[in-house]
Amino acid sequence: MPTQTVHSNGIYHGLPTYPPSRKTQNLTAIITGANGISGNYMLRVLAQAPERWSKIYCLSRRPPAIPEGLPKNAEHIACDFLRDSGEIAGVLRERGIGAQKGGKGEEGGVYVFFYSYVQVEPKSEGGKKGALWSDAEEMVRVNVALLKNFCEALPLAGIKAKRIMLQTGAKNYGVHLGPAATPQEEHHPRITLEPNFYYPQEDYLFDFCATHSITYNVCMPSFILGAVPDAAMNLVYPLGIYAAVTQHLHTPLDFPSDLQAWEATHVASSSKLNAYLEEWCVLSEHAANQRFNAADGGPFTWGAFWPRFASWYGLEYGRPDDDVHPDAYTITTTPYVPRGFGPPKSFRRKFSLVEWARQERVQKAWAEIVEENGLKVKKLQDMDVDRIFAFADGSLAGGTLDLSMNKARKMGWHGFVDTNECIREVLEEFVELGMLPKIG
Repeated sequence: MPTQTVHSNGIYHGLPTYPPSRKTQNLTAIITGANGISGNYMLRVLAQAPERWSKIYCLSRRPPAIPEGLPKNAEHIACDFLRDSGEIAGVLRERGIGAQKGGKGEEGGVYVFFYSYVQVEPKSEGGKKGALWSDAEEMVRVNVALLKNFCEALPLAGIKAKRIMLQTGAKNYGVHLGPAATPQEEHHPRITLEPNFYYPQEDYLFDFCATHSITYNVCMPSFILGAVPDAAMNLVYPLGIYAAVTQHLHTPLDFPSDLQAWEATHVASSSKLNAYLEEWCVLSEHAANQRFNAADGGPFTWGAFWPRFASWYGLEYGRPDDDVHPDAYTITTTPYVPRGFGPPKSFRRKFSLVEWARQERVQKAWAEIVEENGLKVKKLQDMDVDRIFAFADGSLAGGTLDLSMNKARKMGWHGFVDTNECIREVLEEFVELGMLPKIG
């Protein structure tokens, strides 16, 4: 029987080890979208092993926000993937991107981690802004162009990649459209009820890699947990603001949804654990040309988390109260049934964080917190409240999300983190970034 050696790093457990060999030394990484929530943590993880990753190129319009600065083996290159592939190739050639030479002259290899993403403006109807991903067609156009322009630039720049890792997400299963089949497994069919840029991105990547004899991976996380200055599409940051303002106002930390949402089982995806998984993917020959879910490895419920969350801030908390008058809840029904049978799903909530963040007393309290703590953030009235808080509202609504990790485990992945501990760690990282006050 083959054996594996794993190790722990802080709260992250079951992480793979890579015995020194020609295949795991003097490698070159290209991280696109390196200033985002996923690319930032990919950089941090790869930088922990400079003997393995001797050069890391961070491609993004802005440099990654690393408090202690970029690692010595990392270099930022300003690049806009909505520009022509020839222009992108010129930037790559000018900066001399390529594989590093090993001790005997062999090439260590170039590995691409693609995280570039553009969130387009939602559609507006009757003066009201639509849901976060409502302009699905434009999301397809822009995000497919990002991948296509970058990939086409690689051969033009003389760069031969060994593996390209594309990160998409749980919307692959249609969970944003309604009740999906559970648990979500990688072999499930595509959900084509609305355009989804993940699918044409995959199709393009598969064709490009086949044409150029490159292997690929696709990884699909759930709600991603991480701390970066761009707080959009971030579950933890709006929760941190909610707790800090609640503490400032001396009010209970009320749960915004109902008992169904309180008890619904979720999985979340730590950005750092995702990065460990994606490194394992590209360095595992038997994982070539495979798609993998990316989740923390254990169940999570708001009901188990909420008392712990309140205790971190010394707050009392409110549980769901199903005895309240029905009019106290706003009911939202999903537009589709992605699983293909049965009724749509209805969600009940007493309030949304988007609505809460627009309250005058909340905005006044946050402004006082920012000034008292010298935070490096905007006032709430100057933030894109819809974009920042709607993502958390979607998770708090309580739909079942259960990304199966069986496939990755069978192939040798054993990584795990307790989602509750990860959220606490990410909140502390936001404090270090000057975006939240101290916890306690």
